[in-house]
Amino acid sequence: MKAFATEDIRNLAVIGHGDAGKTQLVSSLLHVAGTSHRWGKVDEGTTITDYEDDSIERKISLNNNFAHLEYNDTKMNLIDTPGYAAFVSHARPALRVADCALVVVDGVHGIEVQTEKTWQYANEFLLPRFMVINKLDKEHSDFGHALETAAASFARSIVPFTLPIGNEANFKGVVDVVHQKAYEFDAEGKAKGIAIPSEIKELLDTTRLRLIEIVAESDDDLMEKYFADGTLPEEDIYPNLAKAIAKSRLCPVYAVSATNLVGLSILLDHIVEFAPNPATHESEYGFTDNEMSGDRINRKYSNDEPFSAYVFRTIADPFAGRINVMKVVSGKIASDATVFNSSRDTMERLGTLHVISGKTLDKVNEARTGDIIAVVKLKDTQTGDTLCDKAKPIVFPKVEYPEAAIAFAIEPKSRADEDKISGALHRILEEDPSLHFDRDPQTKEFILSGSGQLHIETIVAKLANRYHVEVALHPPKVPYKETITQQVEVQGRHKKQSGGRGQFADCKVIFEPLERGAGFEWVDKIFGGSVPQNFRPAIEKGILEAAQGGAVAGYPLVDFKVTLIDGSFHAVDSDEHSFRAAGRKAYRAAMEKARPTLLEPIMDVEVFTPQEVSGDIMGDLNSRRGRVGGMEVRGKQQVIKAKVPLSEMLDYQSKLNSVTQARGSYHMQFSHYDPLPGNLLKKVVDEAVASGRVRAHDEDE
Repeated sequence: MKAFATEDIRNLAVIGHGDAGKTQLVSSLLHVAGTSHRWGKVDEGTTITDYEDDSIERKISLNNNFAHLEYNDTKMNLIDTPGYAAFVSHARPALRVADCALVVVDGVHGIEVQTEKTWQYANEFLLPRFMVINKLDKEHSDFGHALETAAASFARSIVPFTLPIGNEANFKGVVDVVHQKAYEFDAEGKAKGIAIPSEIKELLDTTRLRLIEIVAESDDDLMEKYFADGTLPEEDIYPNLAKAIAKSRLCPVYAVSATNLVGLSILLDHIVEFAPNPATHESEYGFTDNEMSGDRINRKYSNDEPFSAYVFRTIADPFAGRINVMKVVSGKIASDATVFNSSRDTMERLGTLHVISGKTLDKVNEARTGDIIAVVKLKDTQTGDTLCDKAKPIVFPKVEYPEAAIAFAIEPKSRADEDKISGALHRILEEDPSLHFDRDPQTKEFILSGSGQLHIETIVAKLANRYHVEVALHPPKVPYKETITQQVEVQGRHKKQSGGRGQFADCKVIFEPLERGAGFEWVDKIFGGSVPQNFRPAIEKGILEAAQGGAVAGYPLVDFKVTLIDGSFHAVDSDEHSFRAAGRKAYRAAMEKARPTLLEPIMDVEVFTPQEVSGDIMGDLNSRRGRVGGMEVRGKQQVIKAKVPLSEMLDYQSKLNSVTQARGSYHMQFSHYDPLPGNLLKKVVDEAVASGRVRAHDEDE
């Protein structure tokens, strides 16, 4: 494929709610443009962008996938993004590199939850938008209703650029509002000019008046002319449409059916005419160092600037290996070039450049500013990295993903699975930065965290199908801790004689509680030689070893102070081992008197919810032993802040989805530990006994 000039490139992120028809729209646009000879269908599992077995089986997109087409000497890079809640965060990197968003709306249901969420993502990146109202051939579809829900949901100038001719099964054509022409479409999506139906002329006139108002509002000079004359001449309308769209002053709306190919060729025409090219954005900002703490610098979207590119997707292909997909932000690059990875301070040789469509890679000799290309088998480069000219380094900020909403403990089913799981998950994590995998240092469990249960289930399926690793999922354990509530003085005496050299050690210590978060404090108050200096650290070590096993339910003991006040030793029989044993016995004696109890982790929680259900959310948080600390309004959402025990938040995502109809989200981070209420302590202890966490202490040798 040839290299395209920047002004002839359109980068479009296709976003919207699940089942709105995004993947089918991409497939149908490819077919109408003549790029794909076979018209792929979602129901048949033959679309270019949903090519993985999981996506075909579930009929949903699980990650960003790519297609490109050439139409009227213009290259369109299409990024098909997921629309289901568990995967919708993947739209963020797509919107980060796109120059325009194609917002797909279901013509039957109108604006839905994930449409709102992805629209908010587009707002974050200040991205111009086209809106496509799809499925207008379906029963109960209603272009007017969908348009009303869009206008009510988004504070933005949303104006139809095409109007439907006919409805439901009779939807056969559209009226082009901009050029004031009407078209019908055949089975291959080819447009045939027809007379504008008389029943649409009044709506067409009203829509054009609204369009003229929006264009006038986008420029002060045009506004003066509009106020003076009551309208704008044709020569002022058309050239300023693209400018108004690029400034996000205008969002054009299109009536289409992706399954019947109605309206798609007009949409393609308008993308060429009005969608911004990469150079519409003057520059991209970055930093001089990979810590993002150096000087802030700008890099213009120009072939004359030094080369730089942002890597926004990594694909672990079983045949091609690791594929890095990137947008060329500035300059141009040829195959086999050597570039600098400024994020990791390493050099990379690019090898052959490719353009990517589904799972197909086509070679290209050169890529220019604004284009999206793919490179295989780079050594160190990962999602979020910047590649650039080493003489002119820049590091672009990485896309931030929402915090994981749900976590599961994963357990390999066999020793062979245990050996393979780390490598397999490492490759999956390269593809999916919204996924987190780590090991809890206290519970020793492997924890897999993601954006929803479906997200985790697809990862487990991928482990099994692609990497032949079988795992079981369990709710993660809560990392309780233990502490003491009373000061006590105890003696730890270890004596053992078995013929020959014996073992002897004796210590007196005071245990006392400390404030939350203080950890452990050791004080040596022995004066004189009752215990030699070289044996005293062994007492401390023995106490700390015993404290790891807790006293109530087998969890580590924290926030306590131990003061060594006296002891005795034997010149022959005393050694470090004996004093460690004495320390452990002193610990056990203290636990019988110091009234140990359990501590539970408390989380700082922020819940983002529609205002109309905020009362229900607060009631639910209270029922989870949460303490609501405040509320504030951000946009159309209410933010509720609370402190809630972690044990009460393990199943929170499903409850939040139920109450908010999946429009809510939350994030949490550790705050502190608090004593576990007495009515819950017995339950945790019983579970610890049943699991074998608490067991009898062995006698020290």
